[in-house]
Order: sequence, then C-alpha cells, then structure tokens
Amino acid sequence: DAFVAFHVDKLLVSKYLKPLQIGELALDQPSIEPTKNKMLVKDFRELRGSIEKMGLLKPNKLFFFLHLAHILLLDTAAWLVLFYFGTSFIPFIVSLLVLTISQVQASWLQHDLGHLSVFRTTKWNHLLHKFVMCHLIGASAKWWTLLHSRHHSKPNCFRKDPDIDMHPFLFTLGKKFSVELGIKKKKYMPYNHQHKYFFITLPPLLFPTYFSCHTFYIAYTKRYWVDLACMLTFYVRFFFTYGLLLEMKSLLAYYFIFRMLESSWFVWVSQMNHIPMDIYYDKNLDWVSTQLQATCNVEQSLFNDWFTGHLNFQIEHHLFPTMPRHNYWKVAPLVKSLCAKHGIEYQCKPLLTAFADIV
Repeated sequence: DAFVAFHVDKLLVSKYLKPLQIGELALDQPSIEPTKNKMLVKDFRELRGSIEKMGLLKPNKLFFFLHLAHILLLDTAAWLVLFYFGTSFIPFIVSLLVLTISQVQASWLQHDLGHLSVFRTTKWNHLLHKFVMCHLIGASAKWWTLLHSRHHSKPNCFRKDPDIDMHPFLFTLGKKFSVELGIKKKKYMPYNHQHKYFFITLPPLLFPTYFSCHTFYIAYTKRYWVDLACMLTFYVRFFFTYGLLLEMKSLLAYYFIFRMLESSWFVWVSQMNHIPMDIYYDKNLDWVSTQLQATCNVEQSLFNDWFTGHLNFQIEHHLFPTMPRHNYWKVAPLVKSLCAKHGIEYQCKPLLTAFADIV
C-alpha cells in the first residue's frame, strides 16, 4: 500500500524492485501480517481503485498554474513596494509580509511537486520542484524529499519520522515518551515549561537556523550538486535585488525576519495535524491505521484551504500522497465512511483549536 501510495509511474519503479525479489510466498502462507487489519486493507484497496476510476488522482493544471502565478506576483510585489515607496518603516513591513506570504505559498506548491501531484509525469514534477524549492525558496529539493518521504511512511514514529527528532532534546512528545523520560530521569530541557518556550523556539527559529544549515549540509554531503547550484541562484537573486535598495544591516534584518515569519507560519500549520496525535514506537500496523493514528484534519473553508495549502485535509493527503490537493474535499466523505465502518476515529477540528492542541 505504501508502494502504491508513493509512486506515479509504477511500471518504471517496479523495474528497480525486481533485483530485490527473493522468492514467492507459499500458497498456505498468509499475505497479511497479524498486526494488520485484513478487512481494512481490503476495503482501502477497493476505495483506492474507485478513486482512480473517478479520476481523482488527475491534476488540474490550471489550478496549479494560477497558484504559481500568484506566488510570482507576490514575490515581485514585495520588491516593488520597497522600490516605489522607499525603505521607511511601513513599506519595509508591508514588503516583509508580502514576501512571507509568497514564500509560504511556494512551500505549499513545492510540497505538491515533491509528491508528484502537479503533473502526470515524474520528470516535469521534479523539474518544477527544483525551480520552486531551490530557486524560489533557497533549499534543496532532494533534501526535502529525503526527509518528507520518511515522515510519510512512518508518521509520528520515534526514530523513523525525522519530524519528531526534537524529542527528547528540545521537547518531550507524547504521553508515553514523557513518562519514559520521567522513569529514566533524563532531562535535557525544563520540560515542565515547554508549553511556554515553544513559542520562542521552534516556530520562529526552525527555518533561519536549523533548516537553513541542514539543507546545505545534506546537499553537500550527498553531492546534490544541481540542487546546490540552483539554491545559490536564490541567494544571488535576493541579495543583488534587495541589496540595491537596502543597506547591509537592513538587508540582513529583512532576510532574518521574513525567514522567522515564514518559519512560524509553517511550523504551526505542519504540526497542528501531527503533534497532538499519538506518538509511538513502530507497531507495524497496516497503511490506513498507521496514517490515521498520527494525523487529524482541520475544518474546510476557502481561507483554511489557502492558509494551510490544503494540509487541513491531512488525513486524505497521508492516505493518498500523490492526489492533487484540489481533490481532497471530494474524497473526504469516502474516507470518513471507511473509518466509520471499521471503528477508526476521524478527527476534524477548527483551526484555532488545532493550534491550541499543539500547546
């Protein structure tokens, strides 16, 4: 199910798997492991087949074109505000906010491209992914794919999901892990105050500190030379164009502040769907159970869809990672019915409640 969920061109990828095949299961051997729900697996595969027949995995290119156009317009507008209105306080702040919106929306678009959900062919997804992630954002596309694929395969799974690597060094995550640390008397931070220092650590500082360094480190050590070259074009473009308008101190402040704003927006949205959910050691559950116990949804609205890049439909996104985001709302009722049939909780909450649940 994970193989089917992740890959668009299954025929091509299966060629790489052939050398790994070591035999066939005997006829009397079970094809489903005892930790997995056989009926749920069967029903989910039928649902997947129905969704493919309904054409819900086909992207609407106009949707993504308009999304890219509004990102590029905002990116240009951020510079034009400073160019036409000067670099005094109000134009400076307006420009910062416009560029932050452009950058976050570009993050949502690169997420779509990284999941191969914008084009039917892998090649075009990868090419535009490099443009958006490397040139528009300044990070490595392959670095993101490496980390994010691991997150999707085992969300909220300790030692397997890189998104929860902050446990236990910065925060204690999940009820079970917090108790474990208490029993072992391990303490790296004042965890009894973590709900207070969360606001001034992870949300504003993740991008300008850790991510900015880590993306270059992985790209260099893994020799992603094309990504590195494309990433440098972002910094050349940014410091040249904005350097014409701002002094060095103001330029560095501008860069650091928009990265902090971008980081805050991204962290609150990305963590509202996962951190309040079950965080655990790998239980080797079936695909649907693995995703549902680690993800929840946020209520739909035009603003929520835009603000979160449709990650308010996190359940549907995790079950069908290659599905274009504009179709999540269509498949949501079918997923709810599947969950109801098998007694699985399908959590959906208001946006502000989802933010509060992180804390």
